[in-house]
Amino acid sequence: MTTSSLYIDLRTEDGIAILSLNRPDVRNAINDDMRGDLMAALDQVNRDDAVRALVLTGAGKAFCAGGDIRAMQRRMQAPASEVAYNGWARQQRTHHVLTALHNLPKPTIAAVNGASTGLGTDLAMACDFVVASEAHASFAWNYVLRGLIPDGGGMYFLPRRVGLAKAKELIFTGRTVRTAEAVDLGIADRASTPEALVADAVGWARELSAGSRTALALGKTILNQSFELQAEQVFGMGSQAQAICYASSEHHTAVNAFLAKSAAKE
Repeated sequence: MTTSSLYIDLRTEDGIAILSLNRPDVRNAINDDMRGDLMAALDQVNRDDAVRALVLTGAGKAFCAGGDIRAMQRRMQAPASEVAYNGWARQQRTHHVLTALHNLPKPTIAAVNGASTGLGTDLAMACDFVVASEAHASFAWNYVLRGLIPDGGGMYFLPRRVGLAKAKELIFTGRTVRTAEAVDLGIADRASTPEALVADAVGWARELSAGSRTALALGKTILNQSFELQAEQVFGMGSQAQAICYASSEHHTAVNAFLAKSAAKE
């Protein structure tokens, strides 16, 4: 699978989709057109059974500079009576993309190759895992510097990675976090050299997605909700998911292969 749109490049390496944000001239800032391209690419990855995992990265020197400031300026110039509704509609489209990425039933890794700010950082946090460039990656929830609050899921994702108090400090100050601190805090899970960043992310994605596709999808769906649920609810969802796994071809194949290997040793 190889797809190129105006602002997105999507290619596959041995079952791993590599999705690159591609507006390097503006540090991959997200405008309405890119948002649409990104949603279409995520839908394609979701529907393609040959794709087992996704790596998200940025073209050029930045990962993603967040929302396009020029678009913000145009938004402010709209008639006062339209600002609120236009903003609400844009938020709905943004949340649609973030939800699609967060709920993708396949492992996802953000390979943060450079600066990620605002919505760009939230985009990375919506992935299951984050690999950061040792030399170039940075993370900043700098919404407050624009008179805004995190609107890309940062108030949901960040506390789950770093704890509530640290999330408040990062959001209230808007300060920049470099790679070493990001790994220490849990914002990033691993660091890599700039040259090996995407290759390392692809290798990890291949490792994470080697197991049963059915089990991975169901397990991720439950884990994504586990902080908001009571134990009994998680147990109940797990029981239903396990029943599906019992009927899957992956489970039957794995059990039969184990028994055949055991029999050969006897």
